Amino acid sequence: MTCVKNVHAFIGPESVNCWASGALFGRTSLPAVPLHCKMPAMPSSTSPPGPPPRGEIDGTISGTFAVDEVLNASRRERPLVSLVLPAFNEASVLRDHVLILLSYLKTLIHRFRFEVIIVNDGSSDQTGAIATQLAEEFDGIRVFEHPRNFGLGQALKTGFAQCRGQYVVVLDIDLSYGPEHIGLLLDRITKTDARLVLASPYMRGGRVVDVPWLRVFFSRVANWFLARASGQNISTMTCMVRAIDGRFLRSLHLRSTGMDVMPEMIHKAKLLHATIEEVPAELNWERQNRLGGRRRSSLRLVRQIVGTTVAGFILRPFTFLLVPGLLLLAFAAYVNTWMVIHFIDAYVELGASPDTADRISAAVAFAYQRYPHTFIVGLLSLMLAMQLMGMALLSLQNKKYFDELFHLGSTLLRERREADLRRESKTEPPHEPAERPAGELPPAT
Repeated sequence: MTCVKNVHAFIGPESVNCWASGALFGRTSLPAVPLHCKMPAMPSSTSPPGPPPRGEIDGTISGTFAVDEVLNASRRERPLVSLVLPAFNEASVLRDHVLILLSYLKTLIHRFRFEVIIVNDGSSDQTGAIATQLAEEFDGIRVFEHPRNFGLGQALKTGFAQCRGQYVVVLDIDLSYGPEHIGLLLDRITKTDARLVLASPYMRGGRVVDVPWLRVFFSRVANWFLARASGQNISTMTCMVRAIDGRFLRSLHLRSTGMDVMPEMIHKAKLLHATIEEVPAELNWERQNRLGGRRRSSLRLVRQIVGTTVAGFILRPFTFLLVPGLLLLAFAAYVNTWMVIHFIDAYVELGASPDTADRISAAVAFAYQRYPHTFIVGLLSLMLAMQLMGMALLSLQNKKYFDELFHLGSTLLRERREADLRRESKTEPPHEPAERPAGELPPAT
């Protein structure tokens, strides 16, 4: 299937029709059906694409996922798998790595059918041109382009909006996780019926090869931090290599546009009580290191640290507020203990007085005059501790309300999409199978 679109084409109100002609490596091609691929309008060149209004003719719901006219993989002999490949300035490796992936996918065609979705996230090199050429050569490859770099999260959302598979696999085009991880992820998700399967180099059985130690250190700390913040026993939350149940994915409404889309997906899966699995993975930078100066990772370390901290706060604001509140309360208790001791010493020094109230007031004034910092620090820290703990309780209450609303909204979203699919399947006339394009690779023997 060849489909090349540029987001610029969707800035206006008109939509672009794209004719789908089959799934990669399928024994028979899918019917030729028109896909109304209308992307959200972009308010400016400096903001990511926004969601279209509800009820657009393309079937977009909440601006996140396009209704899939041909998805009914559970009734087919082999399930359709959508392979999403976000790409940004990957011209030096794109063609070779896509060919490696296609060769590997041929080994799985006895179990699955595949479509490959490449999202060019505003690359400044020849990534878009190479991706377009690949889409013209091979059936089953579709390319979508952003006019500028919007970030990994937006690239994934663009790809997810076009996925039609029963399963969706996300892979890094630099192949730092080898093609064999596709099979590992699909094996686990089909055997366990999990909703989300993560590739984890940090769990037992995983490996890290030729990756700079500083990057590994920060990555491990970030993943440990996010796992503790989310309350999940997950070794790697930030890895983009994962397999997702297609029906479950279409019930999610993702909002992040950057790297934080990874923990966001896990957090929302947790809210929906979805089963999350991990498989041991190998993170290998041998290919990148062989490229030398021609390519470097686009990950910004400082930005990633800040993003990880913010994501952790969003995952569990109660902990972020309660723990500092308790620590500050302990500090306030220590300081205020000394404040009481200073008061007692001053009260004793003042000696007997016929008016007890006057003696207490004089002792407080005398102690404050001697140790003003103790009174100021003690009372301010106590006040701040009480405020933090109060905000923690309010955030916990708000989180409960959010969880209920999110679960209800996701259920309604999924039910609406399934009703649309059932209605379309009843009204859609049968189509004759399309011819397989000459560029399609032959099935593996």
